[in-house]
Amino acid sequence: MSMPEERWLAILLFDGVEELDAVGPWEVLAFWTEHHPDDGYRVTTFSVDGAPVRCAKGMTITPDRAADGLPPLEVLVHPGGWGARRLLEDAGHLDRVRRWRRDVPLMTSVCTGSLVYAAAGLLAGRPATTYHDAVDRLGELDPSIELRHDDRFVDDGDVVTSAGVSAGIDMALHLVARLVGPERARQVRRGIQYDPAPPV
Repeated sequence: MSMPEERWLAILLFDGVEELDAVGPWEVLAFWTEHHPDDGYRVTTFSVDGAPVRCAKGMTITPDRAADGLPPLEVLVHPGGWGARRLLEDAGHLDRVRRWRRDVPLMTSVCTGSLVYAAAGLLAGRPATTYHDAVDRLGELDPSIELRHDDRFVDDGDVVTSAGVSAGIDMALHLVARLVGPERARQVRRGIQYDPAPPV
């Protein structure tokens, strides 16, 4: 029996990225693709130039590859963090995001990654969410966005945005359910022992 053609998911890394914005979805997607290779998906990380990045709280992560070495993607994950706020003013990055939008069927964001999408024009007239302290900023960037203050994530077809930090885990599990099915997502959730029950 032949393996299905590989379909790729990629997580963008950049200086100032919020650690859990990237690593939370990575844990979900990597557990899934490692334990269920027959589903035909693989996950990778990248930075624009392939160089290591220093995250918001000091962690350094070395990506798998540079942007120009990416295979064709099915899904792109754009995390947030203080570094994402700098990217709002980076015309070259916004142009890059628009190019990815043309080529990638499903664009997703975590936390303030949605601010970058808004600045690039990807969220015009769409429902979207972001980190709770950044929702007003999201609306300022594009008043046509239907702000979802209380949603953990918002799936609007070819764009999925999620709220802050740990919400990226929920969004990534939703991606597994959407791409393969709810039972697979439940298997992944059990595998990473993600059963939120806050102690306080």
